[in-house]
Amino acid sequence: MVKSLPLRSEVHIDETWNLQDLFKTEEDYNTAVVELEKEVDIFADKFKGNITDSASAIEALTGYLSISEKVVPIGTYTSLASSQDQTDDDAQMRSSKFGSIAAKLNSKLSFVNSELSELPAATLDEAMKNSADFKNFLEKLIKKKKYQLHPEVEKTLAAFSSTFSEPYGLYNTTKMVDMTFDDFEVDGKNYPLSYVSFEGDWESETDTAKRHAAFDAFSAKLRDYQHTTAKTYDMHLQIEKTTADLRGYDTVFDYLLFNQEVDRTMYDRQIDLITKELAPHMRKYAKLLQKVHGLDKMTFADLKISLDPTYEPEITIEESKKYIDDALAIMGDDYLDMVNRSYEERWIDFAQNKGKTTGAFCSSPHGYHPYILISWTGSMEDVFVLAHELGHAGHFYNANRAQNVFNARPSMYFIEAPSTMNEMLVANHLLKNSDDPKFKRWVISSIVSRTYYHNFVTHLLEAAYQRKVYDRIDAGGSVNANVLNELKRGVLEEFWGDDVEINEGAELTWMRQPHYYIGLYPYTYSAGLTISTQVSKRVLEEGQPAVDEWLEVLKAGGTKSPAELSKMAGVDITTDKPLRDTIAYIGDLIEQLVVLTEEIESVKI
Repeated sequence: MVKSLPLRSEVHIDETWNLQDLFKTEEDYNTAVVELEKEVDIFADKFKGNITDSASAIEALTGYLSISEKVVPIGTYTSLASSQDQTDDDAQMRSSKFGSIAAKLNSKLSFVNSELSELPAATLDEAMKNSADFKNFLEKLIKKKKYQLHPEVEKTLAAFSSTFSEPYGLYNTTKMVDMTFDDFEVDGKNYPLSYVSFEGDWESETDTAKRHAAFDAFSAKLRDYQHTTAKTYDMHLQIEKTTADLRGYDTVFDYLLFNQEVDRTMYDRQIDLITKELAPHMRKYAKLLQKVHGLDKMTFADLKISLDPTYEPEITIEESKKYIDDALAIMGDDYLDMVNRSYEERWIDFAQNKGKTTGAFCSSPHGYHPYILISWTGSMEDVFVLAHELGHAGHFYNANRAQNVFNARPSMYFIEAPSTMNEMLVANHLLKNSDDPKFKRWVISSIVSRTYYHNFVTHLLEAAYQRKVYDRIDAGGSVNANVLNELKRGVLEEFWGDDVEINEGAELTWMRQPHYYIGLYPYTYSAGLTISTQVSKRVLEEGQPAVDEWLEVLKAGGTKSPAELSKMAGVDITTDKPLRDTIAYIGDLIEQLVVLTEEIESVKI
């Protein structure tokens, strides 16, 4: 039974993360902000107009690095305190205040990139030779040089950075504060509904009447806010388009893909190949769900149900630790120590409470331990989600220790590879430990419904929709709720064909995803899972050597491009082979589910 969510003040402290590892008191936080502002002023007085040669460039970058390190805990604390409860006025005001402060600091510091960009190539080469710590930073700066604007323009844009990020804040406020859900009714009985309970429980509810009623009620509330949310999104899109034009990029795609260090071909390949070649496999999976559950027709509202809900175990937080420890033991003692500390030292926020950000994420501040947000419901899906976020944690736990703050973060294209790698390790571990057909079907269906459906279908269809949106923006257009609904429905209908009815409300799922405010992010889930699927196969076949290579990839952080990182792990993503192999693997998993179901239930699918 889904219950109404408690207030943040009512949840048990053991189920929350410990933000005091960043700042013990509010006074400590405020002091750090004041000291940061002073350090920026001193730095600007010393270096503005004085970065003239290799030596002064290195000295300035050393000071800039120090400032960047001090920003990390402040920004992280501000963000995490806000995300744990968006109804907390103090946290929201703190976030708004620091956003303004950060914009002013960015404006004061904008001269660093401007003055470095104006130095002769020979001077920058000399600086890179004399200080390996800044080689990666300067190489990226050189590549971006042609898009650098006049120093005063850069200063002005930096001053507006807080304002430019406001659409994302407005989206979250609309979603988590203003949008409240009434109970829904089935057979004369009322059931509580919230964002968290819908996505964590009702969406996969086995009782069809309750599931459909929850979907309808959830969609009705989304519809009430569709025009405000669409206007917020259009504001964000127009900011991106204007920025791309100002900087001289040919398209918004070029602007957003630049920092990912991949070209348009790799971006389009993920969307086009999966849309075309994965769709038949997933339609087969949908028909299997329909058959097993005895549904008259398969609708969009039915796609998240479990293949075998009677076999779905309730898993406690403590039990999840053993699942994950056993599965990730192959990664070595140091990695496992990180996993265990995350439980023991309260790096993870498990609680469900009102105002908490939906979904899950990992924040990995340089110089500190990672933080993970998840809303624990006790299903196997939660174990996969937590393993996923611990993959991000393990990535930056390694990268942050091996690299400085400038070099630790890799391209967004690669960011989901370590996270989905952990999901694959959990799945492979479970499959190795039982020959029971029902258990095997449960594990494979968990892989398909959680790991691949989420990353290769949900996020990929978001990417296909997002591409259509940006095509419209690039052509000088704008969007509203009607346009977005039409685009989203079209993408869903193209993928699912006649096998799944895209019922009313499905088109509103564009409103549920914050990823649209983070550039071209959704497609990177399938990109990362393509890499991790192939690496996990290597781990199964080769064992420790493949693991050792993967750990070196994690430590490399952002010092190499996605193609170079993948190559280190034995995967060539410059070709379509890894993606085609992964799609074939998903097809094989679904075929295994069909065979196992026929064996278990003695029915022909």
